[in-house]
Amino acid sequence: MSPGTGKLDRTRKLPIFARAGVGHVWIVDPLQRTLEVLRLQGSQWLIVGSWADDERVRAEPFDAIELELGILWADVQLG
Repeated sequence: MSPGTGKLDRTRKLPIFARAGVGHVWIVDPLQRTLEVLRLQGSQWLIVGSWADDERVRAEPFDAIELELGILWADVQLG
């Protein structure tokens, strides 16, 4: 997620993805160091998990693989 597009991503893009039948969305925010996973259920998005910092996660639909979040923002420069 880009700092300037968070609102657009959630208010405009998620409905488009739902209409297109996209099954999952990962919202990765490197500045906040968070991962949020949403699953399409009917026509609504259900938050199935939220993680932060250096957690190790198994996130849908790739839950067969453990992901170490700290690797995602190892090179991110804060403020």
